[in-house]
Amino acid sequence: MKKIFLLIAAFICFLSNAQQGIIDPVKWDSKVEKISKTEYNIILTGNIDKEWHVFSQFTSEDGSLPSVLTFENKEQNYELIGLAKESATVKAYNEVFGVDETYFLNKVQFTQQIKIISDTLNQINIHLEYQVCKDICINKEENFVISLNGGIIKLENISVDERSKELSNQLILNLKNKEKLNASSGVVSSDGNLWKIFVLGFLGGLVALLTPCVFPMIPLTVSFFTKQSGTKSKGIKNAVLYGVFIIVIYVALSIPFHFLDSVNPEILNTISTNIWLNIIFFIIFIFFAFSFFGYYELTLPHSWSSKMDNASNSGGLIGIFFMAVTLALVSFSCTGPILGSLLAGSLTSDGGAFQLTAGMSGFGAALALPFALFALFPNLLKSLPKSGGWLTTVKVLLGFVELALAFKFLSNADLVAHWGILKREVFIGIWMVIFILMALYFFGVIRFPHDGKKKFSFPKISFAILITAFVIYLGTGLTKNSHLKLLAGFPPPTFYSLYEQASDCPLGLDCFKDFDEGLAYAKENNKPILLDFTGWACVNCRKMEENVWSKPKVYQLLKENYVLISLYVDDRRELPKEEQFKIKISENHLKTIETFGDKWSTFQYLNFQTASQPYYIILNSNLQILSEAKQYINIEEYYSWLNKSKDIFNNI
Repeated sequence: MKKIFLLIAAFICFLSNAQQGIIDPVKWDSKVEKISKTEYNIILTGNIDKEWHVFSQFTSEDGSLPSVLTFENKEQNYELIGLAKESATVKAYNEVFGVDETYFLNKVQFTQQIKIISDTLNQINIHLEYQVCKDICINKEENFVISLNGGIIKLENISVDERSKELSNQLILNLKNKEKLNASSGVVSSDGNLWKIFVLGFLGGLVALLTPCVFPMIPLTVSFFTKQSGTKSKGIKNAVLYGVFIIVIYVALSIPFHFLDSVNPEILNTISTNIWLNIIFFIIFIFFAFSFFGYYELTLPHSWSSKMDNASNSGGLIGIFFMAVTLALVSFSCTGPILGSLLAGSLTSDGGAFQLTAGMSGFGAALALPFALFALFPNLLKSLPKSGGWLTTVKVLLGFVELALAFKFLSNADLVAHWGILKREVFIGIWMVIFILMALYFFGVIRFPHDGKKKFSFPKISFAILITAFVIYLGTGLTKNSHLKLLAGFPPPTFYSLYEQASDCPLGLDCFKDFDEGLAYAKENNKPILLDFTGWACVNCRKMEENVWSKPKVYQLLKENYVLISLYVDDRRELPKEEQFKIKISENHLKTIETFGDKWSTFQYLNFQTASQPYYIILNSNLQILSEAKQYINIEEYYSWLNKSKDIFNNI
């Protein structure tokens, strides 16, 4: 029980840490005391902010996380004499974990005695991991590089050549009125996006409930809790706990991606537009699709589910927890592809890891819901449809959906690499073939390995007709410059076409794909600039172009009154060798600028402190910001924003 609470608490602490990264409640210092010619005391001292506390190295292992000191260059250089000594600590009982915890208040000090065994040693490298808590807990790390004469050695600053410095400086704009960028709610609310992703994850979980791996488990598991728990109230409690643990398990799957997100604000965008990763996703989704078609089963190692099943027999909270883990493992063949879609979709979104967590939360909540609901109202179990062939039909339907999504990832790779293989019409044609096959399946023409005797029913025939109508709708997208508004963002952009196009810019508009060229043109023609940070694989960018920019009044404003500069942050074409360079992001971090995408994503982050797309800024040729930044918004708001900014420009 304690370990399960520890798992949940650690997860909560992690999320708090991710959100509160700017909080630094402990200020550290270090010094060295010489004891003899070969022996020294290394002293690390931290001043702790009021109401915060840091846990001791020796706090109970069943409670919060202890402090851990790692002496990294110890091998053949020096020996540790005993354990690190600590300053005064406080002991207090933690009701959650049921243990006495040991921690520091106001001040923490670690003293480690060492003996030098190398004549050439002149510095000590120490890595400290600790947990600091108040209302929330934050996991922190500190690195110390200490000279034996008592001073902290500063790591040698990395340097770049003069050419790189010059090119780096050219990326930084001398913007005026920068405070206007966030003057209103023009930037999309991340909270709103998280709720949308939660709902989408929830819908994905509801779909997973209708698969043969999960649906039959509902009445069996609920009956187990209501009949084996002794009393009705205990049965309800256990079923609710079972649901809670399902949510915790699926949310925990998103934890590693928070570490990636915290390393570099551009990293998830870089990963999501990586050519080879998109090809891997394409292959995986094809593999998932044929699994849903019944040609093979995706299963995790049998030993995993067996061990979890055995652990679930231990009873109590631990038993319930491992029952939830067992469900997650044995249902993987059905939930895995859906989770894969959720993962891939979150990686390509602006919210990155937090959107993945929101999606996983929704997915877990949907899976957990029936277990708690039917435990509270067991009579509802009688209304559930019986398991049967319809579950196989749902799996096949999902297989066709996975197949269609697979080509979206291949299209991303094609767009980013500029291969020209999946032009818009080719992509739409492939989708038409996939959905024609789906319609033929529902009409009973095609059969798969697990299908029983085909029975025609009104729902199946109706669904087949609906799919046929969708195929006809897709066919309208094969004409030149046609817009499939229901699918905006999924097919390649209209200018990425087999037909000859007036320009390689959205909707045939004139645009610049280099900032300096666009700036010079705006200055020469005395027009405001619409700076458009976009991406080849950016779904929301395509939606804005096809659903908002395409409206006549918006299109006319863009064409006649603005200089459009579209910078593709995921463009993987290499820059000319003479334009490649290294930029110093921090004292110990160099970033290599090799591609156009590297250049424009860095340009965006350095000047506007954001890494999301679409991202629109209006400025004049003197680099004066004219109004707030905008992202994914509706037609009227976007039109009003363009008009207002045009008037501001004319009145300057």
